[in-house]
Amino acid sequence: MAGAAERPLSPHLQIYRPMLTMMMSIVHRITGVALYLGTPLLVAWLLAAASSERAFTFVNGIYGSWIGLLLLVGYSWALIHHALGGIRHFVWDTGAGFGPGPRELFAKLTIGGSIALTAVLWIVIWLVKG
Repeated sequence: MAGAAERPLSPHLQIYRPMLTMMMSIVHRITGVALYLGTPLLVAWLLAAASSERAFTFVNGIYGSWIGLLLLVGYSWALIHHALGGIRHFVWDTGAGFGPGPRELFAKLTIGGSIALTAVLWIVIWLVKG
């Protein structure tokens, strides 16, 4: 276009380097969607428990399969990760933790904490289950 004023373009994805906090924001959204989609599994288990022993045994059989356990571990990790991310956002809502150091530390604690707490949860489940 002749005579158009030269103005800067909006930054593109090629310009941004992925930062840990950026990735955490994306993962927080993904875990939110996973929780939304996985909640019917919890509802099915509760309905089966409330309806009959036969239905409960059937659902437990499905959830006890390798794919069922994989889904349950993934769901529990998503729940824990999303909760820790929510705590991180709550701290930010107070106005604290916005410096580069605390931001990175919170992100790392969310990742490590969600993995560690999920592992502890499932170790306790297996120990109690016998």
